[in-house]
Amino acid sequence: MLGLKLPTDPRWANIAEKNIEEILTDHAYCEQKAASSAISFIILYPEKTELVEAMAALSREEMEHFQMVHERIVARGLELGRPRKDEYVKQVADFFSKNVSRDQRLVQDLMIAALIEARSCERFRVLSENIEDKELAEFYRNLMVSEANHYTMFLKFARQYGGREKVDEQWNALLTFEAEVMRNLGKEEKIHG
Repeated sequence: MLGLKLPTDPRWANIAEKNIEEILTDHAYCEQKAASSAISFIILYPEKTELVEAMAALSREEMEHFQMVHERIVARGLELGRPRKDEYVKQVADFFSKNVSRDQRLVQDLMIAALIEARSCERFRVLSENIEDKELAEFYRNLMVSEANHYTMFLKFARQYGGREKVDEQWNALLTFEAEVMRNLGKEEKIHG
């Protein structure tokens, strides 16, 4: 369903579980950044009423997820660490040219958001199926469903605003590029990297 061309090695879950404070902190900030990104879509494209309504709901949901992750950090006697740079997002965003029209930029940003959500969904599945901590496994199983819904929503909007055939061609190329990014990054206690 997600179409990712390089699946996460299930052994990544072992790295994550051994560094649970790091993975939870990274996850918390991923949720916060997702909320910020949704708000940015509203600010940049206020005339796209359907998108604005969807992004308003998404920003609230992403902040609820942030709160849920933060609650798990606190319940484990841990602290939310400092935010980290997300090299994955930076590299994926570099796929597209910056010298495009406003409408093209919207479609590109929607595809990038879809890809980030797809990878998050896939990583949450790997965690839910491979960590020993039953409470966290269930937590990530539930979040996996939300991420899948976000992925499909972003891709739907990209196709709506950019045309299905053109977007699907770009999407396939983006997936190929993302596989190379993951080949170099996907081994740390980060949701994406």
